[in-house]
Amino acid sequence: MRGRYARLIGSIGSVTLAALAMFGVAGPAARATFPAHPGRIAFTLESEHGSQIYTMRPNGHDLRQVTHVDGDAAAPDWSPDGRRIAFTLNECNVAIVDADGSDLTVIPRAEPNAEDSCEGDPSFTPDGSRLVFERYDGVLDIDAVWSVDLDGSDREMITDAGGPDPNVSPDGRWVGFLAGPERAQRVFRVGIHGGDAVAVTPALYGVAFKWDWAPDGNHVVFTDNADNTEHPANIATIRPDGTDLRYLTHYRQPDERAYVGSYSPAGHWIVFRLEVDGRFALYRMRANGRGLHAILGFSEFKPRFIDWGPAAG
Repeated sequence: MRGRYARLIGSIGSVTLAALAMFGVAGPAARATFPAHPGRIAFTLESEHGSQIYTMRPNGHDLRQVTHVDGDAAAPDWSPDGRRIAFTLNECNVAIVDADGSDLTVIPRAEPNAEDSCEGDPSFTPDGSRLVFERYDGVLDIDAVWSVDLDGSDREMITDAGGPDPNVSPDGRWVGFLAGPERAQRVFRVGIHGGDAVAVTPALYGVAFKWDWAPDGNHVVFTDNADNTEHPANIATIRPDGTDLRYLTHYRQPDERAYVGSYSPAGHWIVFRLEVDGRFALYRMRANGRGLHAILGFSEFKPRFIDWGPAAG
């Protein structure tokens, strides 16, 4: 997991707030998704002080820097009430922070001093009482999904069949996660307390790191061809039982790449990053793929790990 995060973070372009203002994203420097009114969109961006988490309004205005950590903050996930964000701290730790950047809490690791273990990719359970996360044990070479209370107690291993980007289904019954070899990574699901892992998506040249459950639990949304730059990357949905695969975008050129972020809290929209000729834009579209709408036009601004949260309750 350490190497994977280093590659992901290292690929984020460095963008200053002054440059963002040029792109119409002015602002002070300062979820998985759940049914609710739409709130702010969180994402990771490289800053002068490492990779940090930012949020903005769904119209692309009011950029705010949430984290100011010494190191890197990545993979934000909103709490169900829209008040907190779980994230990966410095590649190998799980942390939670208030949406305004205050009250940073690091979840104690099972083995705090173990250099060969990493914990990250956290997301909240639908009731907000626990987190699921990826834990990699370098000694045993086991990549697993675990759950934990918000104070770090009551740890439970859910599956050792894989681990990246675990997310709990809206009804709380299933945990989805990524697993598989390079160019064949897929979304799998397993019961919240374990059991046999079942493939949800076909391989499709490797599903991209970020995917999401629909708020009604009837579909998951994902990006194909993440590890095959000879093909375009497109966004598709599929039912949790692996049926009804439908493409929402239909880009045809290898340098046209649509990377899904998440559903909006009520499930009406999907937010994603579009890459064309090495430039990046932030878009939203209806859950059926129609109604494409630019949030931010093409620029050097490259949001990663995009998560659309609910309005704070």
